[in-house]
Amino acid sequence: MIITGASSGIGLASSRLFASFGARLVLAARSEDRLESLAAELSPLTEVLCVKTDVSLEEDCRMLIEKAVERFGGIDILVNNAGISMRAMFRDLELSVIRRLMDVNFWGTVYCTKYALPWLLKSKGSVVGVISIAGFAGLPGRTGYSSSKYAIRGFLDTLRIEHLYDGLHVMVFAPGFTASNVRNAALTADGSQQGSTPRDEGRMMTAEKVAEYLAAGLVKKKREMVLTPLGKATVFVHKFWPWLTDRIEFSYMSKEPDSPFHK
Repeated sequence: MIITGASSGIGLASSRLFASFGARLVLAARSEDRLESLAAELSPLTEVLCVKTDVSLEEDCRMLIEKAVERFGGIDILVNNAGISMRAMFRDLELSVIRRLMDVNFWGTVYCTKYALPWLLKSKGSVVGVISIAGFAGLPGRTGYSSSKYAIRGFLDTLRIEHLYDGLHVMVFAPGFTASNVRNAALTADGSQQGSTPRDEGRMMTAEKVAEYLAAGLVKKKREMVLTPLGKATVFVHKFWPWLTDRIEFSYMSKEPDSPFHK
C-alpha cells in the first residue's frame, strides 16, 4: 500500500491506522526526517518502506513506484493524498501559486497513478484520490485549490470508466474541513505560507476519523465518498441549486478571520 503525503494530517493518520491492520506500507513525503521517525514508530507493527518524494516531480513519482515494486513485488492500493492549499483572491494571486497547486495536487496524482497503473491492474487493486468538497463546488478564495481538486475528480472518474471491466477500483474521497496542518501551510497570494489557520480546528473532523472512513471505503470498494453533514449537504444542494451554494459559500467563507474578501 502506497500513501503519499504520509508525514502529516490525513496521510499520517492513515499510515498509523493501516499499520495497525498489518498492511505493508510504502510511505512517501518530502520530509525524510518525518518519514524515518514514522517508520520507527510503525515498524514494530508492519513492514515499512520510506521513499522521499516530491510528487510534483515525475521522476520522483516513477522512482516511488519502482522502489515499492522492487521491495514488495507489486502494488495493491495507491492513496494519492499529498496536497497543498491556498488562500487569496484570484485578482491578487501570482500565477505561480496556481501552477504549484496543480503540480502537487493534480500532476502528483497523475504521475503516481500512471506508473502504478500496470501493477494495480494486475492486482485488481485500488487507486484513491483525496480531494475535497472544493472539488464539487468552487470555494471562494481558493481558486487554485478548487481547480486542482476538480481536475483530480475528472481524471479519476474517467480512469474508472476506461477500466470499468478490468477489476480496477477507483475511489474519489472527499473529506470536509479536517483538523490538520494543511491550512497552516496554505499558500498566500505571493506564494508564502500563511503560517496559521483561520478556522477553529477543534470543531473539525479529526484526521484519525477521516482515516477510518478511508479504510471503510476501500473495504467496500466505494466509488465516491463525501464526508461530514456539511459536505454532503453542499454537494447535494450544488447539484440542483448551484446558484444557492454560490451565495451560501460566499457568506460562509467571507466570515473567516482576515478573509481575503468581504460582503
